Amino acid sequence: RNTPSPHRLTPQSSPPRFVSVEELMETAKGVTNMALAHEIVLNSAFQVKPYEPGEGSLEKQVKEIMHKAFWDCLESQLNDDPPSYSHAITLVGEIKETLLSFLLPGQSRLRGQIEEALDLSLIHQEAENRALDINKVAKFIIDMMGTFCAPCRDEDIKQLREITDIVPLFKSIFAVLDKMKIDMANFAVSSLRPHLLQQSVEYERKKFQDFLEKQPNALDFTQKWLQDTADYVTGGGTEGGATCTPNSAQLALHNHAYLRLLKWDHDAESFPETLLMDQGRFQEMQQELEQLALVASVLLIVYNSAGEAISGLPGLMERLKKTIKILIAEMHTLSFKADETFAAVAEKLCVELRGCLSQHGFSPFSSDRENALKGQIVAAKSEDNPIRKVIDSRIQMYLLGFLESSAHRSAPALPGGLTPISKELEEIAVKLGRLVTFNKLVYSPFYHKILQDILKQGESLDVSGCEEKDIQYSIRLVP
Repeated sequence: RNTPSPHRLTPQSSPPRFVSVEELMETAKGVTNMALAHEIVLNSAFQVKPYEPGEGSLEKQVKEIMHKAFWDCLESQLNDDPPSYSHAITLVGEIKETLLSFLLPGQSRLRGQIEEALDLSLIHQEAENRALDINKVAKFIIDMMGTFCAPCRDEDIKQLREITDIVPLFKSIFAVLDKMKIDMANFAVSSLRPHLLQQSVEYERKKFQDFLEKQPNALDFTQKWLQDTADYVTGGGTEGGATCTPNSAQLALHNHAYLRLLKWDHDAESFPETLLMDQGRFQEMQQELEQLALVASVLLIVYNSAGEAISGLPGLMERLKKTIKILIAEMHTLSFKADETFAAVAEKLCVELRGCLSQHGFSPFSSDRENALKGQIVAAKSEDNPIRKVIDSRIQMYLLGFLESSAHRSAPALPGGLTPISKELEEIAVKLGRLVTFNKLVYSPFYHKILQDILKQGESLDVSGCEEKDIQYSIRLVP
């Protein structure tokens, strides 16, 4: 697989092109908007969250000082004799604009009520004539907030009604309004998602095309990713082959390419440009799959070692699985100590097995047998461990089958040894399938040309899985 292909397509260096600052800014804005739309469409849990400066940061300190000075000034004005309402009226004006922003186009009656009750020119006249009832104004504002707010803010509105001092009341009103703005934004996002989904394919494709016109080399890493996949497939990564039509060859090669992203070295390799917005998702799936492979490997070792004595015992598999997952949960952190962790996993599982065997009337393992089992469990920490490689290859086979069978709307059979992680594996497969399908829809014109050139350069290219009946998976399985 490391031998250079005679058909390799080397990305051509694009000639330098000078662009103005305005062009760069416009391009950056377009990419930012595209990334936001992409996140809303693909992340069903996407939510707008309030921004808070870091604890102890200069920004947070300045913000707190400025806010304190403002509220102290307001309190001083209201305590004057006669009271001065200039700051308070400014706040009422801001609140009025916020309330009006919550209105839908057809809510003219509510708009009229707000305009009438919070008429700033009238409030100014009342203040000058010492006839302003600021508490009455505050009550109207709270009532209107109660009309607009989501049910989850009812308790906040109730607490506002209990505040009698005007300065703390205005501070709390603004705090609740900030929450309501976030609620409204998230409601808008959820309402927008179905409509955005319909338009996002064309939108993202157009935005990327605009970016490509300003940056002609913006597909270099994508081309390298697909070419490297072709080299991998033809250089020993697959066994067997099939006679492919150009379309089926492209499809099979493309599916293999997506699987390679789940084995990516994110520190050493540049991610394909067409998938940069999903790099975090692929990395998250990669880490989840690595953890699941370890769980399945250790469980396979345990059950092969214990044999019929524990086979079929209710609840045992889940208990062992939970123990393993808890202990290796930090496996992708810098502080993770593999030797200590897997020694702990081995010890915990042997204790669990000891109790289980005793409970069901089986003889306990001899010390030699238990030590051998511990050694096998600890050895699973290595990526080159034979059992771990088998499990990993079966996971890859399942995911490849899932991508290839998506067109036929039938899930592939689950390979042996993966039953304990079947639920989690299926969830990842569905997530992967959704990402791949959307990515192909958006970037299909760009992919088609690159794949066409690759296949044209290597017309003898064998790609497994071109036809369902001829599928030869790219991993050799141990029986």
